Amino acid sequence: MSSEDLEKYETEMELQLYKEYRDVVGLFTHVVETERRFYLANSVDLKVRTDGGEVFFDVTMADAWVWDIYRPARFVKNVRVVTFKDVNIEELPKPDIKLPESGEFS
Repeated sequence: MSSEDLEKYETEMELQLYKEYRDVVGLFTHVVETERRFYLANSVDLKVRTDGGEVFFDVTMADAWVWDIYRPARFVKNVRVVTFKDVNIEELPKPDIKLPESGEFS
């Protein structure tokens, strides 16, 4: 496999990953960015911890999706990340249109 073939393959994989992200982002409430990964999650718990004067972040997520082209299964039930680097957590905006609950029109 030439380097050109590998580059083309990675570009196609990234495009497929972006399309999957676009399809699933509405299912989640939070975006979490770490130095190594990008996650979508419905539950996020961040704890700031110290050990011997060092500060680190302990992030636990549930019902998550992982942005990683090399992962065969991107949906994950539980994720725990421990890092000394920055962590960014954002709540995703809710859609303006609310679908009626079942039986609301009866």
